[in-house]
Amino acid sequence: MGIANQVAIVTGATRGIGKAIALTLLDAGAKVVVCGRNQELLNEYNQPNVLPIKADVSKPNEVDQIIKQVLDKWGRIDILVNNAGITRDGLLMRMSDEDWQQVLDVNLSGAFYLCRSAIRPMMKQRSGKIVNISSVIGVTGNPGQINYAAAKAGLIGLTKSLAKEVASRGILVNAVAPGYIDTDMTNQLSEQQKEAIVKMIPLGRTGTVEDVAQLVYFLVSDANKYITGQTIHVDGGLVI
Repeated sequence: MGIANQVAIVTGATRGIGKAIALTLLDAGAKVVVCGRNQELLNEYNQPNVLPIKADVSKPNEVDQIIKQVLDKWGRIDILVNNAGITRDGLLMRMSDEDWQQVLDVNLSGAFYLCRSAIRPMMKQRSGKIVNISSVIGVTGNPGQINYAAAKAGLIGLTKSLAKEVASRGILVNAVAPGYIDTDMTNQLSEQQKEAIVKMIPLGRTGTVEDVAQLVYFLVSDANKYITGQTIHVDGGLVI
């Protein structure tokens, strides 16, 4: 499952799932571009094979600058992991236009902008791996998360369509749909809420960020040569 010296971009890499993915790829020998909006957290990466870039993926011009900096430094892009995401939860009747649009802009449009910019060098190389981090919520829906569910479902459609567009160039595009994973976001739930969630999971526990990171590693590694256009759940059996 080698990725030594390959160049990877991971967005939303300052904490949680994104950070776990970035560290896993680094441990496997990749050169990793870590993107996020918090410069202080980006500075925590102190390895020679890391390029930290502060950027807002919802802004196309900043995304283009990410790709330019990567190509200027390392000359190629082998792996793209679109993980950046936010939540602005609320019932539809009370959801503001801003809360709707912000979630769509970051979670869906951000991935679109990055795919659009990164796909050109990948097509020239005739190789590349893209993984979009969706969510089980994008499959099942969830009350109070209409904006988030719409964005994550959109990522699945984007993944399938792009996989068909670029397969002839040797580029594989997949989505990963995490279930309830122990992160800063889920840690805000009460103990009662956590217990209710665990009861719904056949494996009887919530997932870890490493559970997600290891799947992403497989999908972007040399071990994956024939999987594309798929959405793979990491959810302990939650949505069987």
